[in-house]
Amino acid sequence: MNGRYRRFGLIGYPLEHSASALYFAKKFEREGLTDYSYTLFPLLSADEVRPLISNTPGLQGFNVTIPYKQSIIPFLDYLDPLAQEIGAVNTVTINRSGQEVKLKGYNTDAGGFKNSLSPDFNHTHALILGTGGSSKAVAYILKEMGIETLNVSRTKKEERIIRYEELTPGLLEKFTFIVNCTPAGMIPDTGSAPPLPFALLDPRHFVYDLIYKPVETKLLRLARESGARTQNGFRMLELQAELAFAIWMNESNDW
Repeated sequence: MNGRYRRFGLIGYPLEHSASALYFAKKFEREGLTDYSYTLFPLLSADEVRPLISNTPGLQGFNVTIPYKQSIIPFLDYLDPLAQEIGAVNTVTINRSGQEVKLKGYNTDAGGFKNSLSPDFNHTHALILGTGGSSKAVAYILKEMGIETLNVSRTKKEERIIRYEELTPGLLEKFTFIVNCTPAGMIPDTGSAPPLPFALLDPRHFVYDLIYKPVETKLLRLARESGARTQNGFRMLELQAELAFAIWMNESNDW
């Protein structure tokens, strides 16, 4: 606003899978924001974010995707209370005052995920595949909804995390909502999937993959063929992007 050219973007690596640039380009065009742009910034490390800001005039804020949703936190000056509680950030605002640059982190993944669930959602136990930044936002929302959660990972790092080979018929009988928060199956690695015991899935199960490219991952195809209900992450992408944009537009210059 105020006649200034405004730039936004996405940091992460790799970024070939991302639909964020196209989504925001269409949004800016739809809303007549001709002086706004959105750029993909593939960074090899989270510590490249400060040099990126210094070398990108007009950058007002950015989204954060894998693998930096947790590692970005030490480079921020402030954390929104929700992001602090979740322990992961996917949206950052940039406040410039002369030569001073202050960064504040938010989490819109949580709200995007929550709002993407249908009104008739009625599961009480959830398996969360993965332990990264997205999984933390998903776990926060599910616990807020009173849903018991259990993380599944290829390696057991702590309590409440089990390995895929520990998924028994009894567990799959009880944990009927399954959320994939890993990159397994994402473009270009479309031939992979988390090693779930798909033969144990049936119409009682709901498998939600945060990946949206491809539209149907191998995980969702195998789950669907087993009779489970499935959903990809595109609606969550849209909803978290809208929340991020609202933050960028409403963020005060005096925290």
